[in-house]
Amino acid sequence: MTAHVLPPAPAVQRPRVLVVGTAFAAAASFMVFVGLIGIYLAARADVIASGTAWLPKGVSIPLQQPNTMFITLIMSVFTMQWAVAAIAKNDRVNAYLAMGLTLMLGIATIVMTTYLWYLMELDIASGIQGVLIYTITGAHIVMLVVAMIFVALMGLRALGGLPPLLFFGTRWLPSMP
Repeated sequence: MTAHVLPPAPAVQRPRVLVVGTAFAAAASFMVFVGLIGIYLAARADVIASGTAWLPKGVSIPLQQPNTMFITLIMSVFTMQWAVAAIAKNDRVNAYLAMGLTLMLGIATIVMTTYLWYLMELDIASGIQGVLIYTITGAHIVMLVVAMIFVALMGLRALGGLPPLLFFGTRWLPSMP
């Protein structure tokens, strides 16, 4: 009688800590912004219901700057996807180019936001309006800076010779410990 031999067990896969951590961070930032915008809308509805104008006299929020920031951030979605696709193909030149362009679009958004703050002429001590507007836009800038730091660190790691597929979480390289 011959014994049946089972094939060897598959290699244990490394847990995707970066992906899980990123998902939790994205969910947390989404909840923060939903909460801030909810507070903003409730306060705005209360002020308008009392019969007064939402913004103090002399304050206006132009639409050109927010629209430009929105379009710039939409472009950065495509450039970051370009970087991820280049990293998946181990194409470092296109990855560096795409990450650099993404960082430049982030800097352009920050510059446009500060210019918008200058144009609004809204004093933070003028009331709840200033506090909420600067809190929401400031939190957005903080989130953008953190994302830019992450992209810059990934670019530096790729420049240092580490395999880009390893730290972007696209797939795990079996040859790496």
